[in-house]
Amino acid sequence: MKLNFRQAGEGRPLIILHGLFGSGDNWVTVTKPLAENFQVFVLDQRNHGRSPHSAEHSYPSMTADLVEFIEGYNLDSPFVLGHSMGGKTAIQLALTHPDLVSKLIVVDISPRYYTPHHQDVIAGLSAVDLVNLKSREQAEAAMLPHLPEVGVRQFLLKNLYRTESGGFDWRMNLKDIIKNIENIGTENTGRPFNKPTLFLRGEKSRYIQEDDRVIISSLFSNSKIETIAGAGHWVQAEKPKEFVESVIHFLNS
Repeated sequence: MKLNFRQAGEGRPLIILHGLFGSGDNWVTVTKPLAENFQVFVLDQRNHGRSPHSAEHSYPSMTADLVEFIEGYNLDSPFVLGHSMGGKTAIQLALTHPDLVSKLIVVDISPRYYTPHHQDVIAGLSAVDLVNLKSREQAEAAMLPHLPEVGVRQFLLKNLYRTESGGFDWRMNLKDIIKNIENIGTENTGRPFNKPTLFLRGEKSRYIQEDDRVIISSLFSNSKIETIAGAGHWVQAEKPKEFVESVIHFLNS
């Protein structure tokens, strides 16, 4: 599958992968400073953003998309960075195609299995009546009972767009993402990856816990875990300066 992407900067290639219900548009703030140091490729993963839709949504399929992208654009040993779902895609690439990755950065996710936990988000998105929707404000009001946090609603509403006919639709393939939601927490498996790897976690997030050090060290012998103070799960959005500094320092070291 040919993925939509944005490109900026020059130098060593750096691929960035967003998380579930996100897109490359969420990475604008950190792309600019990173593009001063690297040739940055910000991808929309399948069923997200402006990339094609598919009934299949799994880490093998998303990894295959990533392999196609790297080989299709002749990227030589790129750095790969992924957040949450994108982090699991990046992990799977490293464990199955280590020759295609120079250094790996995984943001606030572990290789372990996660039970499905996006029920509130799915309920909020499903509450939006696209057929009769008149405004973004109406959509947000429909989501409010399920998603009280304004930041979460605004993040999700970035997927809402005006169609040519004047109505509204989601850019993401919500129907098939929901059908495949159990795949999002799948445990990553493959051969251990021995190249430099950084796991970046938010201090306030519980996605990477102390017990995860065991599975991380077993799969990534040349890895370290860093914690960004004051950040939650969306590390790059909550603490962009600290995030960029950590990424640049690791990739240039």
